[in-house]
Amino acid sequence: MITPCRSACLAFLVVLATSAATRADDWPAWMGPQRDDVLREDGLIEQIPDDGLPVKWRTPIAGGYAGPAVAEGRVFVFDYEREEGDVVNNPGQRAELQGRERVTALDADTGDQLWQHSYDCPYSISYPAGPRCTPTVHDGLAYTLGSEGDLYCLRAESGEVVWQASFKDDFGADVPLWGFSGHPLVDGDLLYVLVGGDGQNVVALNRTTGEVVWKALDGPAGYCPPSIITAGGVRQLLVFNPEGVFGLNPADGTQYWRVPLKPAYEMSIARPMREGDRLYASAIRSEAVMMQLGADEPTAEALWRGKANEAVFASNCTPLMVDGVIYGADCNEGSLVAVDAEDGSRLWSTFAATRPDETRRVNHGTCFVTRIGASDRYLLMSEVGDLLMARLTREAFEPLGRFHALEPTGEAFGRAVVWSHPAYANRTAYIRNDKEIVAVDLAKAE
Repeated sequence: MITPCRSACLAFLVVLATSAATRADDWPAWMGPQRDDVLREDGLIEQIPDDGLPVKWRTPIAGGYAGPAVAEGRVFVFDYEREEGDVVNNPGQRAELQGRERVTALDADTGDQLWQHSYDCPYSISYPAGPRCTPTVHDGLAYTLGSEGDLYCLRAESGEVVWQASFKDDFGADVPLWGFSGHPLVDGDLLYVLVGGDGQNVVALNRTTGEVVWKALDGPAGYCPPSIITAGGVRQLLVFNPEGVFGLNPADGTQYWRVPLKPAYEMSIARPMREGDRLYASAIRSEAVMMQLGADEPTAEALWRGKANEAVFASNCTPLMVDGVIYGADCNEGSLVAVDAEDGSRLWSTFAATRPDETRRVNHGTCFVTRIGASDRYLLMSEVGDLLMARLTREAFEPLGRFHALEPTGEAFGRAVVWSHPAYANRTAYIRNDKEIVAVDLAKAE
């Protein structure tokens, strides 16, 4: 006999299990909660219908490349409100602007502003549309790193400043030509940032106080965010800077290993991505390396290096390595390519995911690739403002629909582009350009 108490308990457990099974995850940092560009929500559409996708809301914002973050019902957007100066996108010239960097929290359901924190920030960088780094939200705190090296820790609920630091004033760091771009990483009690300079290429801070815990490595900051892996029996902090790829002890910065990799123009950008005991690091032109990670001790060695018309040479988007295949936008060709991880040989190439109107080389053609769970389906954000779904396999690119989410308001090499990674949370794609952020419904119809 089932008693009323037992019946109520069973009902509670069923509701709890059901809600857990259909829980919508947050996207609290660049490339998601695990920084691997995998969307692990269920209840998503299986393809994009011909008549498009519902738009939940659109909210005006200002310029920037920083993708949004989503946590606890809030969307965090980082932008630049320009007051004086002209935006000049010359790869070799710093533009001089006056304006303010702004961190804004929006209601994830409505797009309404909840709070905004801003500060004066003169720019002297190339491609000066706005910040590059997605906010990192963790345990009630939001961390933002601006283009000129202004690092803030804010209360996620209110925008109140907890602590702040300046890479220029506090560390004497030089601002990279294209601005600071290494998204801050939280791990345990530490916040990792790439500052640049002698003995301080990477700096670990106490995440609640901003106090420096340790510094390590020499050299310029580059543009790649740090990441954490477990390999060789230990946890390792991965740093890809203009001198190479490094494995460090995340507790004190001690170096475990280094594999040389020197990208042109100091453009270490794409995060090294791992599958099994392999690690792939990619840079522009002809710089890329596949590494073998040690099984029993923290080591790494180069297996093969990229050759012309092979491998993936990534610029502002990080390739994914899945089932022995590397998928990414190649900056030389400007198309989405699939590469055999065993030797770097090309499997296929398509412009459908970057610029579908092109059939030949596009300088730095871009799309951001996000895997849907453990499936072979992917969401791709093209630089023309289209959100695509496609099946990616070793054999082919199979389109599963596209939706024009917003206009490409940026400029690069004489063409209009959107160069900002979306956030995926609440069965919604949150996508921004230099004028608005839009929430696009990805939920499967019931």
